[in-house]
Amino acid sequence: MADPVKHILLIRFSSLGDVAMIVPVIAIFLRSHPEVKISILTKEQYAPLFSHLTGVEVIHVSFEKGIRGFISLFSLAKKIKTLEVDSIADLHNVLRTKLLKLLLPSLNFSSLDKGRDEKRRLTKGKIFTPLKSTFERYADVIRNLDFKLSLSEHYIKKPLALSKEIQNQIAYFDKPMIGIAPFAAFKSKMYPLQQMKRVISSLSKNYFIILFGAGDYEIKTINNIVSCTPGTYSAAGKYTLEDELKLISNLKGMIAMDSGNAHMAAMMGVSVITLWGVTHPYAGFKPFNQPFKNCLLADRKKFPKVPTSVYGNKYPKEYEGAISTISEDSILQAVKRSF
Repeated sequence: MADPVKHILLIRFSSLGDVAMIVPVIAIFLRSHPEVKISILTKEQYAPLFSHLTGVEVIHVSFEKGIRGFISLFSLAKKIKTLEVDSIADLHNVLRTKLLKLLLPSLNFSSLDKGRDEKRRLTKGKIFTPLKSTFERYADVIRNLDFKLSLSEHYIKKPLALSKEIQNQIAYFDKPMIGIAPFAAFKSKMYPLQQMKRVISSLSKNYFIILFGAGDYEIKTINNIVSCTPGTYSAAGKYTLEDELKLISNLKGMIAMDSGNAHMAAMMGVSVITLWGVTHPYAGFKPFNQPFKNCLLADRKKFPKVPTSVYGNKYPKEYEGAISTISEDSILQAVKRSF
């Protein structure tokens, strides 16, 4: 009989949303397996995602391009050997992790099944049915290391303590706080700004709206919205990821696109309403523990090819604005129902 696994190294390099989706899986796993040490190999900027998890060590990794990046894998393999891990859970399954597997033949390796075939069938219109969630796919990787893991266990997160700086900045907020992250990686996944501005204006009558974003364009756009909409506040570009997560954990709810912000809010136990354009929750990226009714979808009667892609980067030109068919009133009603 094999010795029990005492130390697992989980690998996921990117992206922010995909890394955030690991968090509830780990939290539930550690609740039932507190004797197992967990280390996470990921990019340094994602380390704050795990800072509230007790006993989880984050190991930073960065890669150069070209041959130097390839050579750096040998150094990384040597570093992993010093960690004294028993098994590796490859939650990325890309060329780099496949090469690491070859460089670490003595370790028990379990790799992610991305479900590419069924996702391709979904986006090609061959099927239209919910696929296995990414969370269950992550859990399967751990289960294949001979662990029992049920994601149906209750997952509750308490609001995290805010820094004095943030406490002072929101001290005058006299209504429940809702977060809105109005941006996404692709235009096809982003609710039109004019419609979103009207939603924000309506919600600000009963809630204090905190807007999230990053990068010069998003910060400028959010600042413009805040300047002409009472009851709103810009968190864009103001905080570290760790402080932003603490702020999110104190929200009444979050409205987001099919984006990393949705997964960050869900991992903090916050109710999330997501807006979907050419992508669809059936592909397995519905935020953790959120009801399907909180996923507001583009009108498939008008856009029957939805989902046209898993990530939102591929779609017929005329589908770019499909997300605009989500009515503003449906968002307001979802907030009333869920928050």
